[in-house]
Amino acid sequence: QVQLVESGGGLVQPGGSLRLSCAASGSIFSIYAMGWYRQAPGKQRELVATISSAGITNYADPVKGRFTISRDNAKNTVYLQMNSLKPEDTAVYYCRGNEITTRDGEYVYDHWGQGTQVTVSS
Repeated sequence: QVQLVESGGGLVQPGGSLRLSCAASGSIFSIYAMGWYRQAPGKQRELVATISSAGITNYADPVKGRFTISRDNAKNTVYLQMNSLKPEDTAVYYCRGNEITTRDGEYVYDHWGQGTQVTVSS
């Protein structure tokens, strides 16, 4: 069974940094795209950044120049390096995987992790 497990969230002061990780498990053969989304209280879930299996990245305007997404295909893991954090970055951050194929022949078009809380506050 495919699982995406996020880690690395926490409390950080404004201007600080955090690195989120999301590891996919479940006899993964390939994942086409992986990404990070976030949802603040009372708001809709929004795109933060995505990265394809070829390394093509896409960022939401509010995080451009501050956040960097990367992935290790051998480990089926995606990372989000977050620098110069602002209070408005406070949210639950979710990992998403698209077009996941397993060695057992399972195909999952879209799968989400459980989320990790990021709080930016002094």
